[in-house]
Amino acid sequence: MLRVLTYHRVADPSASPGLNPRLISATPARFARQVRHVADSYHAVTLEEVLSAVERGTPLPERSVLITFDDAYADFGRTAWPILKHFRLPVTLFVPTAYPGQPERSFWWDRLYRALFFTTKTELEHTPIGTISLRTPLARWEGVRRLGNCVKSIPHEHALPLVDDICARLGSGRKTGNGVLSWDALRRLSREGVTLGAHTRTHPLLTRVAPALARHEIVGSQQDLQSQIGRSVPVFCFPDGDHDDTTIDILKQEGFSLAFTTELGHNDMHVAEPLRLRRTNIGRRTSPLLLRFRLSRCGGHVDAWRDARRRTTGPATPRVGRLTDAADEAGERWARRR
Repeated sequence: MLRVLTYHRVADPSASPGLNPRLISATPARFARQVRHVADSYHAVTLEEVLSAVERGTPLPERSVLITFDDAYADFGRTAWPILKHFRLPVTLFVPTAYPGQPERSFWWDRLYRALFFTTKTELEHTPIGTISLRTPLARWEGVRRLGNCVKSIPHEHALPLVDDICARLGSGRKTGNGVLSWDALRRLSREGVTLGAHTRTHPLLTRVAPALARHEIVGSQQDLQSQIGRSVPVFCFPDGDHDDTTIDILKQEGFSLAFTTELGHNDMHVAEPLRLRRTNIGRRTSPLLLRFRLSRCGGHVDAWRDARRRTTGPATPRVGRLTDAADEAGERWARRR
């Protein structure tokens, strides 16, 4: 059974005020506790070991865990990697390759956050979801959430112009870089043992673009890594987990062996589809006890059940939210007893 952990950022919320703090997976202290648990109780594997299991049938060790980070934020190098090195754990970093070396190009969710949180305006009119109040921090967070859902629901060719328009009308917020590692930093991390994988060039949702553009984003990201780092692996990570049969076919045609989604749960490598591997997403609500539960076989089944409920009923359904909270609480009680 392969467990795959997904992180985005490891940071204190006050460390990067220009970046959306909802992308923080853990504070440095909590991340260190989580990593210690993996080091003490599991066998952290490299991406190369997982590739060998798929391509050559090499069995993985018992209690295997693959640690992954998405989006290549700079705090990975400052904070997460030193902790992982201390515990001698391997890690894979998925890179959207249009952002390193381009500090003026920011992820749309960070731009949206800055626009809504640092504007002096008290409301935003004429949006696809109506007028948005900006009178309180809670109202601004609700605006970020609703507009983010809207951006993800429309074709990519309309999504980024919508973000551009909102930022232009509210002001782009405080000046800041994109918070992404530079190519020099990525080359150094690669030399130190971090495995780098393709995550598209500009991070579009691949089912919201034409197949030709999806192919360009997938293959281009792989080519950028080969050009800048000197090596690449036949592994891909779907932005926001978004994929369909068309994108899977593109990966097969381009020779990819592994791909990672955001579908929750563990992977039985005897039956798992290598281009649709599940992961365990870590967020700021993931306490050390909850992580212990989610890494267990029972926790993997619960995560898969929750994911199926979410895809069927929708993430905003109150009953599903209550079921999720109850599952988390039950998981923590289970972990305390062990």
